[in-house]
Amino acid sequence: MIVVAVLFWLCAGLLVYAQVGYPVLLWLLSRVRHARPLPLAASAGAPPFVSLIVPAHAEETVIAGKVANALALDHPRDRLQLIVACDGSPDATAERARAAGADLVLELPRGGKIRAQDTAVEHATGQIVAFGDANALWEPGALRELLAPFADPDVGYVCGQVAFVNEGGTNQEGLYWRYEMAVRALESRLASVTGGNGAIYATRREDYLVVDAVMGHDLSFPFNMVKRGRRAVYAPAARATEKMVPSLEGEFARKRRMMSHAWPIVLRGGLLSPRGYPPLYALMIFSHRILRYAAPFLHLAALGLNAALLGAGPLYVATFAAQAALYLGALAAPALRLRPLLVARYYVLTNASIALGLLDYLVKGTPAGWSPPEGTR
Repeated sequence: MIVVAVLFWLCAGLLVYAQVGYPVLLWLLSRVRHARPLPLAASAGAPPFVSLIVPAHAEETVIAGKVANALALDHPRDRLQLIVACDGSPDATAERARAAGADLVLELPRGGKIRAQDTAVEHATGQIVAFGDANALWEPGALRELLAPFADPDVGYVCGQVAFVNEGGTNQEGLYWRYEMAVRALESRLASVTGGNGAIYATRREDYLVVDAVMGHDLSFPFNMVKRGRRAVYAPAARATEKMVPSLEGEFARKRRMMSHAWPIVLRGGLLSPRGYPPLYALMIFSHRILRYAAPFLHLAALGLNAALLGAGPLYVATFAAQAALYLGALAAPALRLRPLLVARYYVLTNASIALGLLDYLVKGTPAGWSPPEGTR
């Protein structure tokens, strides 16, 4: 029984550390350790030539607005190349992108978002290649803020801040994302971020990485940049907005698809290999990525081990009741629609999506193509 108790507390401790202890540790380190410099101000002289790439599949309803948004950015027009890479779009995406004023519209066979981006980079003439989703609208100064950290020659990757709108549904992604952005800001100040986002990011043209077609840039770029001696940083003043999946169930489906793309990076893409990681960054990868993806399995183990310990005293009855309350609250959320229960349901479904994304990858493989999630356009 002692071994069972030790294993239970180990699982419980790792779960609490991953969600609460790790952000607290980062905050404490930021207080006692000399933080890496914040993003630098843009250097004097002419701004860099930028190629802004928008991959698109079946985006005819939003692509004209995205092109107009990109052309309105606070950046000299003669130093901006706007490329729309249509990934086998079955609709009028390409025609509407051209009519809206995109500099180059590529009509490509369906090969997935990553391959569309790769092809666009081959046609890019900018010193910096920036990327944004078709439904992500950037603030006027977002590109300027995204470029500023590149004044530091050690920086190879910069991601901005995306805010999710349309929070009238049941999805709690906005709450989680604010937590995630706070953690990302601490990681960036201390070393480098462990993950990015597809709505707003950039890299130097010479640092761009060609990865497996099923491996998204959000997870694969930051740690690979660090392994190559570059920094991957977060620029919170580079802001974009994106329409959120309205329902928790829709968010679950989106995250399940995303995790089927993340697991190949974890298992065979080099994330687990410590070679090339500075010690602090290795701790960040373990805490923010490995433990995050292990969470559903730690939860299952904690529940089973706790059940075996129910006869060992009232403490284990209380811990089992707390776990049961989490899962029962998640089940009751659709009927009661109380905010705490919706948060519990979001947490449970998010962890379920991690496990089911792994199952999808192992059983069915991961397709390279993607379709816009329902309700986000």
